[in-house]
Amino acid sequence: MFDTVGTIYGTAASAGMLDENGDPIRLNQSMMCDSIGTVSGALLGTSTCTTFVESASGVGAGGRTGLTSVITALCFVVCLFLSPLASIIPSCATAPALIFVGVLMAKNFANVDMDDMRSAVPAFLALIMMPLTYSISNGIGLGAIAYVIITLFSGKFTKKDIVVTIIAALFVCKFIFVTM
Repeated sequence: MFDTVGTIYGTAASAGMLDENGDPIRLNQSMMCDSIGTVSGALLGTSTCTTFVESASGVGAGGRTGLTSVITALCFVVCLFLSPLASIIPSCATAPALIFVGVLMAKNFANVDMDDMRSAVPAFLALIMMPLTYSISNGIGLGAIAYVIITLFSGKFTKKDIVVTIIAALFVCKFIFVTM
């Protein structure tokens, strides 16, 4: 779930599809589509079909509608027949695409208020820990934990921080009981 939320926020920011509060437009519908794809993939015996951060490259190239996804799906159908040929391409050849995705995501870091340590430190930790742990979820979790700790020790904890505190507590449990 956190990988999907992180990806949706990142790609929506790249596409300029955030509302006045900085939240993705139609977030609930996006999460529902991701849930349906995940369950459908599991029922059909495939790996889970979910939102991937590589979507940012499509958005960066100008894709804003579902038509982009349909065209991509048609290209993948053609690739089914070309997969033996594609297997000769080394995995290191995908590095430029991943670097491009990282650049698209990093440009949203400029919107972080660096004068407010409750925003700057968690955002920086999330940015650094995502590639170091190979997980968007781990980065978000460490950012949430840092936010709660800073908010508690600065005495600025409010009622609206309860949800983030619960999420941070769940991540602490995950980091203690499950390996990163």
